[in-house]
Amino acid sequence: MNLAREKDPVPLALALGAPSAAVEVMGGKGASLARLTGAGLPVPDGFCLTTEAYRRAVSGLDARMRAVVETVAPADPAALETAAKTAMALFAELDIPEEVLSALHDHHAHLGGPDVAVAVRSSATAEDQPDLSFAGQHDTFLNVVGAAALVDAVRACWASLWTARAIGYRRLHSVTADEVAIAVVVQRLVPADVAGIAFTADPVTGARDRIVINAAWGLGEAVVGGRTSADTLAIDKASGLLVGGKIADKAVMTVAVPDGTLERPVPADLRRRPALSPDQSAELTRLAVQVEELFGSPMDLEWALHEGSFQLLQARPITTLPDADGSQETWNDTLTGDYLWTRSNFGEAVPSVMTPATWSLFRTYFIGQAWMGVADIEGHRAAGNIAGRCYVNLSTLTSVSRSKVYRSLMNESFGPFPDDLPIPPLPLSRLQVLRSVMAKGPAFRRALGPYLKDFPQQVERTRETCEAVRSRIHAAGSAAELARLWRTDVDPLLRSACLLFAAGGRQGGVALATFPRWLRRHGVNPADTHTLCTTADPDALASLGPLLGLERLRRGELTHAEYAARWGHRCPDEFELAAVRPIEDDQWIDRQVAGLDQAPTDVTALLAAQRAARDAAVARFAARHPRKTKSLRARIRKVAVGLRGREAGRSETNRAFWVARVFWLRAGEVTGHGDELLFLSADETLMVLDGDTSPLERVPGRRAAFERYRALPAPPMLIRGRFDFEGWAADPGRRSDRYDGRAGLDRQGRPTSDLTGFPGSAGCVEGTARVLDSMEQGAQLRPGEILVTSVTNVGWTPLFPRAAAVVTDMGAPLSHAAIVARELGIPAVVGCGDATARLRTGDRIRVDGGGGTVTVLGPSNTTQP
Repeated sequence: MNLAREKDPVPLALALGAPSAAVEVMGGKGASLARLTGAGLPVPDGFCLTTEAYRRAVSGLDARMRAVVETVAPADPAALETAAKTAMALFAELDIPEEVLSALHDHHAHLGGPDVAVAVRSSATAEDQPDLSFAGQHDTFLNVVGAAALVDAVRACWASLWTARAIGYRRLHSVTADEVAIAVVVQRLVPADVAGIAFTADPVTGARDRIVINAAWGLGEAVVGGRTSADTLAIDKASGLLVGGKIADKAVMTVAVPDGTLERPVPADLRRRPALSPDQSAELTRLAVQVEELFGSPMDLEWALHEGSFQLLQARPITTLPDADGSQETWNDTLTGDYLWTRSNFGEAVPSVMTPATWSLFRTYFIGQAWMGVADIEGHRAAGNIAGRCYVNLSTLTSVSRSKVYRSLMNESFGPFPDDLPIPPLPLSRLQVLRSVMAKGPAFRRALGPYLKDFPQQVERTRETCEAVRSRIHAAGSAAELARLWRTDVDPLLRSACLLFAAGGRQGGVALATFPRWLRRHGVNPADTHTLCTTADPDALASLGPLLGLERLRRGELTHAEYAARWGHRCPDEFELAAVRPIEDDQWIDRQVAGLDQAPTDVTALLAAQRAARDAAVARFAARHPRKTKSLRARIRKVAVGLRGREAGRSETNRAFWVARVFWLRAGEVTGHGDELLFLSADETLMVLDGDTSPLERVPGRRAAFERYRALPAPPMLIRGRFDFEGWAADPGRRSDRYDGRAGLDRQGRPTSDLTGFPGSAGCVEGTARVLDSMEQGAQLRPGEILVTSVTNVGWTPLFPRAAAVVTDMGAPLSHAAIVARELGIPAVVGCGDATARLRTGDRIRVDGGGGTVTVLGPSNTTQP
């Protein structure tokens, strides 16, 4: 079988916005520009004449050119020059095939016709890579006008692959002639008023907390080529403020002239004038940070400013950057600005230190898809990585809307916040925020529409798709096949599942946010309010599914295989790709069934009691407000729809993340790199699957950071400003609930007064505290004890029937602990902030779930196991 015929033909030209942006097709520069374009960053309109066009054009010369260079020594300048002259002579004979010319002219016409001025840039397959930049090795031509001039520029770009310096660079780095081809990027010329370079880390010191900008008047060639002095600006990433640099005497500038470009003297009044204003340098800094985040590494950017708008002309990794800290990375997004961050809510989904693979998926898909409507705003992140944990940026989130319903929903999701820890506003006008949100809104609503319209069917379809994609991953026998599967199956699945999550959160409208307030307005007490905010159909609530499934398994109504197929993807750290799922652990199900045997009350009995309590609460309301009973029942139905949709969407998103885990495990198998791939982002893992192992060089530093953050205490739930992690962790009097960077280290001892949290589920009980750090310690929870832990999620649900009450550090009224506790009628106080720090196993405590307080009645009994 001729496998080559089975491959999709490579086009001769591609628009920069085309989805196919592989280096082997568009070269390093073209692939980077396509990636920037796909991310919505400002890039001039253009297209790429692909490597296939080059290969067709030189097919008759290829073997002769390879023979010229394969024995040349990189340290022999004379031999390199001879080889280059021979190659140039061969290019002089080159006749470009008609189909290549046709593709070139057709795409050129879409840019505005033959009279439009364009920039023509070489884009070799071996350039702009994380380990080799090839900067300056291949040619660029500016202000190219006319069809004939365009063809000449393309031919010259192709020929630049065979100059003495390009041949020598490849030979020096052991890049063979077989490994290279060249594409050509053609873009509308930006008639820059100012242009230059931006580094997203200090190229001299290696400092990652600053952007270094070089800026000069005119087109950027004089700056890139080092033919003029340029302003140097060092900008702090966190604040956007100037922290160093100098304004240069800019003697010459590159300008466009009818037949190309020319260097001219800078007018006297501009020579010592700053090329960028403070606002412009801050805007460029925000753009540079976005690019660095997109690529996941420090970047070297070429940019241009025309009529007040920036355009990105090139982006490549900085390959010579000194290692700023010597051995490991720092994960601290509080350095990006003055915001209020919270782990509440997201801390349920990813409670522990994330591997870089998990963070890349959470950032790209969960935030990028499910949160598209409230994603990053003008460079201010919606979520961040702080010491390996995922935090929500409340400054960004609260800027979206000022409506009471929106704030109420936020309070239900994240809980109210301390008055003495205010949410700092974004340094943006209301108009800027609205423009950013509105720009994303229509596309988000269009993408979300089918999931809202057909939600139950979409849930089932996602489940079926997950199983089909998982089977294909297991069957993949090569790295190349896995890479194709990611692009055709896994990536679309993750995007779809996260849209399903977003749609699930919108089921029931705003009932989840408004119903408790409506009940309070009608005089309903906290206990009845909590009871009425339940589903009335626990079988349909995904969070209770694993628990009810275990109960049915215990009664012989389900098999192990049936349970695993339905709920085996749910676990305490279910978004983390490194976490083992129950379906992968043969003993997990048996251990949980054994735990149910210890519960003082049968799950069915708990649910029946709560159902009776709900009926009684409805009757009490009807007695007081007989004309409002119909409205009450309608609102209860909407709340139930909202809770079921929210939990169903989350369950299937978790299933999709489990499929992603299967992909990473299989990728580790076929490449032989095992769990090293968990320390790479999705894009870096694809690079490895495509044959580029350079990202693996980052694994030791990331593994060191991962282990370091796992060994230190979990950071506080609330963080304001720049977080000094080491200083906080080293302080024995540190607070685990909050950190205020403005005030230094907040200190707190172990008081004997009440702990205050959010009312999660009404009821008042007294009992013995059992403080658990992880679900793995679940066997220590004795029947009738009060479960105290940092955070719970669906993986903790099997412990709930054994507990007299639940107390958590993190959480809000719509958190997992609150929802499940209400369904089972178990008192719960959530979001205490520091319950695990202030309570000890064996403490005698009182939990008031309706009032949101926990009272210490007596000290810990040290004989407790």
